Amino acid sequence: MQAPQHAGRVSLGMAGTPKVPKTHMVTFRHHHSVNKQQHDVPLPLRARAVGERGADATFSALKVAGNNDGKKEIKLTTGLHRAPLSGGVKVATARHELPSPAVAVRNLLENARYGHLCTMMSGMHHRRAGYPFGTLVDFAVDGEGKPFFCLSPLAIHSRNLLEESKATLVVQMPGWTGLANARVTIFGDIVQLPQDMQDRAQEIFFAKHANERKERWVSGNFVYFIMERITDIYFVGGFGTVQWIEPSQYLSSTPDSIVLNQPQRTLTVLNDMFAEDFKTMLRVTASDEIHELMFISIDGNGVDMRIRIGSEYSVERVSFGERVNDETGAIARVRAVLQAVGLGGKKQGI
Repeated sequence: MQAPQHAGRVSLGMAGTPKVPKTHMVTFRHHHSVNKQQHDVPLPLRARAVGERGADATFSALKVAGNNDGKKEIKLTTGLHRAPLSGGVKVATARHELPSPAVAVRNLLENARYGHLCTMMSGMHHRRAGYPFGTLVDFAVDGEGKPFFCLSPLAIHSRNLLEESKATLVVQMPGWTGLANARVTIFGDIVQLPQDMQDRAQEIFFAKHANERKERWVSGNFVYFIMERITDIYFVGGFGTVQWIEPSQYLSSTPDSIVLNQPQRTLTVLNDMFAEDFKTMLRVTASDEIHELMFISIDGNGVDMRIRIGSEYSVERVSFGERVNDETGAIARVRAVLQAVGLGGKKQGI
């Protein structure tokens, strides 16, 4: 069965190569913390539903619902920064309104621009031969989700791949911190694309790296390689999501529409419009001031924020409550979250 391709993106798969097989709920989920004790303690609300939060308050869920007299009731509770792993990936995915793991990996590869490519050192490197060699590379994906790379023929990793095609690509979500990063390791075989497919690969690559200097790739000193055969996928998505993913499941999935159209621009707009209001919403006391808050990743179900209090970072998730496909929809849903607690966003448009 032909794997689905999203609009405007062709597959670079080479012919003849085998394919491997309504209550409005606004949810915040911390992802990383040094505090590992569990809590589920109702907290009082301050003006504008800003909760008092002590040192142990780590995860919060905000629920807005109508009561019998038609007024809105707002409840705020706390729990863990780090979602427990024992519940399993399916529980975590449903609880935090995350995309399925396969779709989450597709989204991650669309959001990220760089990854660590790990190849096996070739025989020409003598005593280093056979050892893994990791290096940072930029990449894009074709319509099936297969990563491909623009590499110099003289680079060590290029020469390694010509001798041994087995490799892994490790990709982290941009903007996350340390071991809190959403990340994926993709195992597979990487080969050089034939000459008649180099131009098509270049078009896709330029579209993703539109802000980079194109002269770097136009000079003729670079060629395109593709992970033509994906053999396994290991995904650590945060919020209790840890799973091996079947390649066939990944290749048959489709990324969320919102990540296919300049997701970094959408995040920039959200930060400009709403970051200060979210700092107000989550601020607890003068001694526990939020020093930095930034929207760092987005998907069709929600958006993730990186928060810094002093030297400690955490990641919280805001669920949209409904599917969002574009920047306009994301702005509307995030604004609705703020309006539900009496904050409307200082900037009404860009």
